[in-house]
Amino acid sequence: MSDACCAGAPTSRAHLNSTIASVGEAITPANHVGDQSQSATADLLVVGRIATGDPEAPTAEAMAVSGGRIIGIGSFADVDGLTGPGTRTVAPDGVVIPGLIEPHAHIWVSLLTLDWTDVSHVVCPRFDDVVAALKLAAAKTQPGQYVLAKLFDPSLYPGEPPLTRDILDRVSTDRPVVVLNASMHFAYGNSAALEAAGISDRTPEPTGGVLQKIDGRLTGAVGEAPAVSLLLANLPRPDAADIGNGIRQILTEFASQGVTSMREGMTGTIAGVSEIAMLHQLNGAQRLPVRVSTAQFSTLAGHTTPADVAAAWKAAGVTPFSGDEMVRADAWKLVADGSNQGRSGYFSQPYLGENTGGHANWTPESLREVMRAGLDDGWQLMIHTNGDAAVEFALQAAEELLPGTATGLRHRFEHASVTTDDQLARMAAAGISPSFLMDHVYYWGAAFRDTILGPERAARLDRVASAYRAGLRPSLHSDYNVTKVQPLHSAKTAVLRRLEADGTVLGPDECATPEQALAAITTHAAWQIHADDRGALRVGMRADFAVVDADPWTSDPAGWDGITVHETYIDGTAAFSS
Repeated sequence: MSDACCAGAPTSRAHLNSTIASVGEAITPANHVGDQSQSATADLLVVGRIATGDPEAPTAEAMAVSGGRIIGIGSFADVDGLTGPGTRTVAPDGVVIPGLIEPHAHIWVSLLTLDWTDVSHVVCPRFDDVVAALKLAAAKTQPGQYVLAKLFDPSLYPGEPPLTRDILDRVSTDRPVVVLNASMHFAYGNSAALEAAGISDRTPEPTGGVLQKIDGRLTGAVGEAPAVSLLLANLPRPDAADIGNGIRQILTEFASQGVTSMREGMTGTIAGVSEIAMLHQLNGAQRLPVRVSTAQFSTLAGHTTPADVAAAWKAAGVTPFSGDEMVRADAWKLVADGSNQGRSGYFSQPYLGENTGGHANWTPESLREVMRAGLDDGWQLMIHTNGDAAVEFALQAAEELLPGTATGLRHRFEHASVTTDDQLARMAAAGISPSFLMDHVYYWGAAFRDTILGPERAARLDRVASAYRAGLRPSLHSDYNVTKVQPLHSAKTAVLRRLEADGTVLGPDECATPEQALAAITTHAAWQIHADDRGALRVGMRADFAVVDADPWTSDPAGWDGITVHETYIDGTAAFSS
């Protein structure tokens, strides 16, 4: 089995593929830095309050930059002699901090729903609020046009209320209404949406998909990509300008949270090599507001084996660390299991109230085949593992395959949501680091504890402190758009582990120190995406930084999510301004 079944990509592919593919597959890095050379004289001097993120020298009052890199930082005396007549001086109104690193987010699969109505639990804390938001959106939509909403998650409401066609028919009868589950594994439609998609009570279920029925009548809920794609088949398609604007909108949102580098977590799933070509074209036309590291997906349409997929990437010139300083290919992505809150994550014990613990998306043999295809070409492995059984499944394969392969690739387990002490120790021994979707704890912790996993397993969710104790270098990520890109909110959650639902602390032994949490969104996250020249402000590093209104290294973690970002800079030049 391939991991395409759990990517949520076929829905997006149907709507975005032809437009993205129209840009072609020619990859032309812009190389904005080009031949810009570093000299002994700064072209930029930054003065003011500087929090370096370097524990050896945590603060500074001046930073000298030449050719996009830091050539001096410290007191005014430390940079004396590094300036000249051509040096430009900036004195930001706020605290200068290292640019934050988002090590796992999704640009492409987020484009489909970018402008859809947000009915997440954050925006709609009660189920009645979801229905009210949909009614408001319908009132603003012309008859016959789609009402589209995203990020609905029944697991966050008491009793996990179903969103049925009958409920959605009360939202509108003359406008198709479609709501996408936060996991993208499920969707919900009213009668008009089912009719527009040509789905009736007699429609056969597509292979691998579910058209939910009760007593032979469609409920409006559909499951898994083939059925979700069927429901969304007639949505309007965006043009290339829309997609380009959407990418910039997403990356600008990241920059507004202090992010200067991000990892795109599943590149190629919609339009293959054309996705990278489009990123380079956009960056060539105007520098992107955030650096993009790409993780090449191990399953591509039209290619039947992992070796074929690897060959296709290589033939297009997409090889490890190819690209430029703004768009670079870095990893090989595969997905071992599904979503914990959707009960498709792979666990060694059943979910509460069920008799199964999910399942793996691969056989042991096929998992090794797809991992080997990436390793043979020198890629960093980036493996989605949610349940403890998925971690074990992938870890056993890694322990078998990694010895004798290229070292220093910093292989990663994504989410590693529920782990054991033994697994963390073995990850460290194998050279695998975890990246935690930290706000799983904040938003879903109570649901995991009370209705999905139970208290014991929920307490082992996102074990940042234990990862550090095992000698690992963990990072924190958003998995955007599963959660919003808010690195400082994620870091706050890592320290406090307080639940949104009731304010209790989930797994207090797993509370990270403030220093550990901040390293996980700066230096460790940068290290995981092979960006050792970012994440801290010291001599030799890139001048990627943000200007904020409070220093997270000296302020109370409880207030980190309230810190405002005023500006971000890449290579010492402005990338975002509020």
